[in-house]
Amino acid sequence: MLEEHTGLVTMKGDPVVLLGPRLKVGDPAPEFTAVDKNWKEFRLNRSWGNVILISAVPSVDTGVCSVQTKRFNEAAASLPGDVVMLSISQDLPFALTRFCSAEGVERLRVLSDHVTADFGTSYGVLIKGMRLLARSIFVIDREGRLAYMELVPEITEHPDYEAALAALRTLTP
Repeated sequence: MLEEHTGLVTMKGDPVVLLGPRLKVGDPAPEFTAVDKNWKEFRLNRSWGNVILISAVPSVDTGVCSVQTKRFNEAAASLPGDVVMLSISQDLPFALTRFCSAEGVERLRVLSDHVTADFGTSYGVLIKGMRLLARSIFVIDREGRLAYMELVPEITEHPDYEAALAALRTLTP
């Protein structure tokens, strides 16, 4: 049975229940499996040893999520090659393919948590009853530990892009 957490996040002012553990900086980053926009399996453990940024969004088809995904895609251009930049949502891979093509998202690896919700339940950001991810950012160091995380309190608001990128840059040469 998954842990349930209330009082952490709202959607348009209404509280939502998050499923999964409450992670904190310093914790080992949980392994997860998702699929990419081509339905190919992605396993986080294949990226261990790199600095990793995970940008979780409810859906790329909403304004804030679209901006968030494009913002991290642009940031990826100025980062070292061993930085892994991921965006994950509950969107179907078909929607991710369309979005990436229409918006020119090429530097960021987009993933779908739709099949198993493994990311959402492992990182404690799956919204109960909605099957959406709460807006959140996770930065993982080369040792596989959470170095930074932000759970955005109101899903319709933007994350702190600069704080996430600053945390990422402190881990890269």
